[in-house]
Amino acid sequence: MPCALGRSGIKALKREGDGATPRGRFAVRYAFYQPGTKRPRTALALHTIRRDDGWCDSPLDRNYNRPVKLPYKASAENLWRSDGLYDLVVVLGYNDVPRKRNRGSAIFMHIARGDLQPTEGCVALKSKDLRRLLSILPRNCEIIVSI
Repeated sequence: MPCALGRSGIKALKREGDGATPRGRFAVRYAFYQPGTKRPRTALALHTIRRDDGWCDSPLDRNYNRPVKLPYKASAENLWRSDGLYDLVVVLGYNDVPRKRNRGSAIFMHIARGDLQPTEGCVALKSKDLRRLLSILPRNCEIIVSI
């Protein structure tokens, strides 16, 4: 399936805000979907996105690279988006166990812009492809990002 990667390509040593997709093997943790959209078929744990759902991207915060509730005292990405990119989000196990400051946060698989424009570091697929992939992914699987 064609996909979009980070605007800075793939890097072995990712840094917060560098626009790169990290290279490596990552556990597929769970998925979020936007209420009001079709619930995806998947064996993964599935959660609905709420208006106050965010993801901390502040390297100095104790909740760095973790989900948080908005408004949040530190910098955090809003998971409730109006552009459709996060209508379906798969959380990847990047920099989560253990978490290292400034090594990158919020690395997801999500819906791509129509023409597969580069991401800020995520892996993005067309909606139909992401839904198809979710329907066949087993629990406890991994994805590999390589050159």
